[in-house]
Amino acid sequence: MLRAIVLGAAAGGGVPQWNCNCEICRKARTEPSLRGTQASVAISCDDQNWFLINASPDIRQQINATPQLYPAGEAIRHSPIAGVFLTNGEVDAVAGLLSLREGSPFSIYAHPKVLSVLDANSIFNVLNPQIVPRRSIEVEKPFAPSLADGRPSGLEVTAFFVPGKPAWYLENLAGAERTESEGDTIGLHVRALDGGELFFLAACAEITADLAARIDGAPLIFFDGTLWRDDEMIAAGLGKKTGARMGHISISGEDGALRKLAGLKLGKKVFLHINNSNPVLLPGSAERRQAEEAGWHIAYDGMELTS
Repeated sequence: MLRAIVLGAAAGGGVPQWNCNCEICRKARTEPSLRGTQASVAISCDDQNWFLINASPDIRQQINATPQLYPAGEAIRHSPIAGVFLTNGEVDAVAGLLSLREGSPFSIYAHPKVLSVLDANSIFNVLNPQIVPRRSIEVEKPFAPSLADGRPSGLEVTAFFVPGKPAWYLENLAGAERTESEGDTIGLHVRALDGGELFFLAACAEITADLAARIDGAPLIFFDGTLWRDDEMIAAGLGKKTGARMGHISISGEDGALRKLAGLKLGKKVFLHINNSNPVLLPGSAERRQAEEAGWHIAYDGMELTS
């Protein structure tokens, strides 16, 4: 059996975002149920050893809110976290690594493009590579991540390219806008060898025919729920970019996730990486009802699912 715990359900900045006074952020400051930390999921097939998908800037708070990730036994130093899978190089996916610097062993798994971002920034050297090795992921090649002591984890992971964008802070390198290239965004198919599987796509710019065929039949999927509509950030006065420009498909609309995924045979369907502007966060909203009527769940911090 594969168990997943949503450590954080929100997009970059969380909910409420520190400098945002939009309707949802205002409500979240007085209604704790609306608050969310930045997106990350913990997975395990034995309930003892855990792998994180992305390391959000809120990781310390997330670990302290999740008893399964507490140190165990009598050891002075211990962590059940055996590894971290990075699906992109965005700040909200990698910055949490800096909080895991106290000397507990685990592995970082990422596409070479994301590993090159870590290698180019010396601040990540606080993670001693002798204790925290960086392991390159080859797409479309299943691999079995190991536990910190080298034992098999019981998991098999396959990474695959997903339409997306490079991290925003890399877009203007050398004075020119960087366009999408393979490795900027990957999705993960995680399978427990004794049964259970899930797909994780926290960022996705487009649902291609190949992607739809890959995920069809998935018993559990975490999918990009950043925005309800493509011009949401612009309409709310929160930004100048569309969702497509940021590398995120919208939930609604002719080319949105609800419509594009409607014909697939999916089990548990969960939207996560939800932006503070997205009305789907509000229980009772028309947008929330539409998503739920289509069989989708809206992720929240602490949500637990099994496959």
